[in-house]
Amino acid sequence: MPDTPIPLSAGATHRFEAGLERRAANYVPLTPVSLLARAAAAFGARIAVIDGERRLTYTALYERCRRLASALAARGVGRLDTVAILASNIPEMVEAHFAIPMLGAVLNPLNTRLDPATIAFSLRHGGARILIVEDAHAGLAAKALAEMDSPPLVIAIGEGGIDGTLAYEDLIAAGDPAHPWAPPEDEWQSLCLLYTSGTTGDPKGAVYSHRGAYLQALGNAVTFGLSGESVYLWTLPMFHCSGWSYPWACVAAGATQVCLRKVEPAEIFRLIAEHGVTHLCGAPIVLSMIAHAPAHEQRDFSQIVRCAVGGAAPSSTIIRTMEERGFRVTHLYGATESYGPATACLAQPDWADLTDEERYQRMARQGVALATLDAVTVTDPETGEPVAQDGIRIGEIRLRGNTIMKGYLGNPTATEASLAGGWYATGDLGVWHTDGAVEIKDRSKDIIISGGENISSLEVEEVLMRHPAVMLAAVVARPDAIWGETPCAFLEVKPGAAVPSSDEVIAFCRERMARFKVPKTVVFGPLPKTSTGKIQKFVLREQARAL
Repeated sequence: MPDTPIPLSAGATHRFEAGLERRAANYVPLTPVSLLARAAAAFGARIAVIDGERRLTYTALYERCRRLASALAARGVGRLDTVAILASNIPEMVEAHFAIPMLGAVLNPLNTRLDPATIAFSLRHGGARILIVEDAHAGLAAKALAEMDSPPLVIAIGEGGIDGTLAYEDLIAAGDPAHPWAPPEDEWQSLCLLYTSGTTGDPKGAVYSHRGAYLQALGNAVTFGLSGESVYLWTLPMFHCSGWSYPWACVAAGATQVCLRKVEPAEIFRLIAEHGVTHLCGAPIVLSMIAHAPAHEQRDFSQIVRCAVGGAAPSSTIIRTMEERGFRVTHLYGATESYGPATACLAQPDWADLTDEERYQRMARQGVALATLDAVTVTDPETGEPVAQDGIRIGEIRLRGNTIMKGYLGNPTATEASLAGGWYATGDLGVWHTDGAVEIKDRSKDIIISGGENISSLEVEEVLMRHPAVMLAAVVARPDAIWGETPCAFLEVKPGAAVPSSDEVIAFCRERMARFKVPKTVVFGPLPKTSTGKIQKFVLREQARAL
């Protein structure tokens, strides 16, 4: 970077601005790539990534990323070109999060659980020039590419691949380990493209910046207590919000990342015990799988494992079971549009005086803003004004800060709808407590209005999850000729548990909530889930209407 002043503001004359412009010595655009360069320089011999028997030090990881950047540049990839990747939680996914931004290009992690048509849409819409594919997903990639008129160049990871593709390891071998790179001239430059898993219409592509990714990495590291002694297990898909930005956060802290291709309780327990795992993240279904793992799949371990969960709040039953098995649960809240976590439910000193049930209720709140988010608020949907912090008045949760997406690629209408008025409108309804913590009561579309009364589906689900036979619960509105609509409960029972009767479940609820909130209909069976483990309530609403 040239050592010349960069004007802070045109015509600045105040003595605290004049002659005090930004320079190469005191201003460098923020980018998460610098975190890896620093890690390699500061503790290069430390293990950065574990994948089975394979180990990568920070020195080796940095070198491989520079080799990959060099090889991609030799094939014409440059500033703001899109490079997509279709892969599991493997070291190459971590490498992609650094090598592609080194070029000023845009990383586009693709959801491996989607159908070929949606993958093809994402590649077309994002304008991918390169597609990196793990051999395990070669079949999916081939079907998606067959639907494209101008498919991207394909790079194959592993032995199996697609005819005519380049081999990933050959590119690494041929690349320059000292490939030069520099931060973007503008830290607002686009870094990453993540497609949301919408329930209707085409996915929307949320765009991240170098600045936002850097700050989110630090916010995650501070909030989750990551350090050089931390061992992070990848139970969360790295394609989901770029792994909630944890590929960058772990490197910022100098932690070790342990790869996991498939979420299986036995493998999770094995890796925790063998590698001394200290941290993991996941959707509520991951916690449920761990909590309900049969005894023969569990392993003893001496360390406390910090477990961050996003999505629906974990039930008190799940939290209790996790604590008994050596896990400490932290509830996070966010979205693809907020680089993953935006708020965290942080323990307060007065929790020590609470009963277990009261503490679990506090732990299920969405909490307060991460240090790197500017603010969170709960606003009246009609007036846009903040609601009272009384834990009662319901409004829409909104977020603001440097870790909110730039917008949706090629979709100004959706961008304006989401970011208008100075806030990101989440669409989640919640309350604001006196201690500043927010608590989701429902998605705006999931509130049940029965006989003029508003019923939180989350509140009913929390009660249902206390039933000893219930593993997962989802509550939606079912049309009713008298009440307008009433709660309909869909329940998935624990493995090996006897299925209770509907009357038994209804009686259980009547003892624990107001009668108008009690489900009038109960359905048993596996719950439909998205590719990221979220329960598909839109499917259940259709089923409820058909009952």
